[in-house]
Amino acid sequence: MAGLSQRVLITGATGGIGEAIARRFGADGAALVLSGRRIGQLERLAGELDAQTIAADLSVRAEVTRLAATAGTVDILIANAALPGTGLVADMTQESIDTILEVNLRAPIALARALLPGMLERGRGHIVFVSSLSGKVASPAASLYNATKFGLRGFALGLREDLAGRGVSASVILPGFISDAGMFHDAGITLPRGVGTRTPEQVADAALRAVRRDRAEVIVAPLALRLGSDLAAIAPGLSAWVQRRAGGTGIAYDLAEAQTGRRPGG
Repeated sequence: MAGLSQRVLITGATGGIGEAIARRFGADGAALVLSGRRIGQLERLAGELDAQTIAADLSVRAEVTRLAATAGTVDILIANAALPGTGLVADMTQESIDTILEVNLRAPIALARALLPGMLERGRGHIVFVSSLSGKVASPAASLYNATKFGLRGFALGLREDLAGRGVSASVILPGFISDAGMFHDAGITLPRGVGTRTPEQVADAALRAVRRDRAEVIVAPLALRLGSDLAAIAPGLSAWVQRRAGGTGIAYDLAEAQTGRRPGG
């Protein structure tokens, strides 16, 4: 199959999942525009992949606007950047809540809105939103994170319907527990036996597959977690009971505790 040969903007490119996505799309022939906050890591990766870099803090609205304007022509947007949002809302400051909402939900929507006119004018383009299984399954100590990821999934699927038949499309990726890199890996949580993980490279493969095959939604998780997410969509009360019985509550609180220092204002 021929390479993409398109210009791809990836946010959160200095994270483990973002880097894997950049390497996968770069290997497929895409011209990369990489964005993130950690300038040194961004430039190192860009040097390896012959990519353009745009440092930007997506919690600042003017920076989001500047990123979209500086990126120029973008054929594919991979909205990957996100902040940890676990913890009890009552324990968070409003400033912290607002920052998480800005990065995880508002920024991807704003970038899509800014880049869509050019895609529609050219009659081609694709937007991939990296959500999470937390966008289908609610869990304790994660209500704010659930809100951003449920919202991102809903926006992606709704936008996809708005774009139907216009040459431009949207997809959403839902990773479960990811090993080797990312928020779960950084937290150092041990999962119960039988609860599997996936790799950043598998998330990257899912993103490319979503573009190539125009998939609405791609879940990157073992079968048991995928079935659990289906149950959550049909019967959220029953799903919550199953999570508690399976030890999911303990995992959720352990993860929230581990991410305390990584949250804005944490």
